[in-house]
Amino acid sequence: MIRILIADDHPIVRDGLIALLASDPDVEVVGEASGGREAITLAQRLRPDVVLMDLRMPAGDGVEAIAALRATSRETPRILVLTTYDTDDDIRRALAAGADGYLLKDTPRPELLAAVHQLAAGHPVLTPEVLRVMTAPAPTRPDSPALTARERDVLREVAAGGTNRDAAGRLFISEATFKTHLSRVFDKLGVTDRAAAVRAAYDQGLL
Repeated sequence: MIRILIADDHPIVRDGLIALLASDPDVEVVGEASGGREAITLAQRLRPDVVLMDLRMPAGDGVEAIAALRATSRETPRILVLTTYDTDDDIRRALAAGADGYLLKDTPRPELLAAVHQLAAGHPVLTPEVLRVMTAPAPTRPDSPALTARERDVLREVAAGGTNRDAAGRLFISEATFKTHLSRVFDKLGVTDRAAAVRAAYDQGLL
């Protein structure tokens, strides 16, 4: 069962999301918050698997809430930004704070449900527009781990999503070789899954 916390300042949006998620027998909404500060408190108490987080809310900014959860929670949930704001600055701020995915509220219902399952399984949720922002040239931090050119290729494939087999095919290597490179990327970034790898890579200027 995937436990969900919804953070949005509009009751009608929360009600709609609850109704949508109720259609999935593998998903349970364990709480709802009307602002970022309440979301932090509930996430720490309820320990959801995934938080659906709006960005701009009167009672606590979503980006600030994401950063606070990353900094204070022992078991940080996967955080999916679900918002109407799609500027490059909004996307960069959310990803830099530690969001695992970014979708707009007009995302079709089946895609949103799929995204919840994808995040819960440790995979990032990144649309082409978000990937464009993530991969725009940015300075690499001096203390970032040294990745080989092939490891960077593998990391970009992970950010784009899809299976190991498909990614390996696009790179013209075997699936086993792809997994070996991915394991090395995880080790260098100090992470254990794809979503965390993409988040760490973005934070360190490696994407």
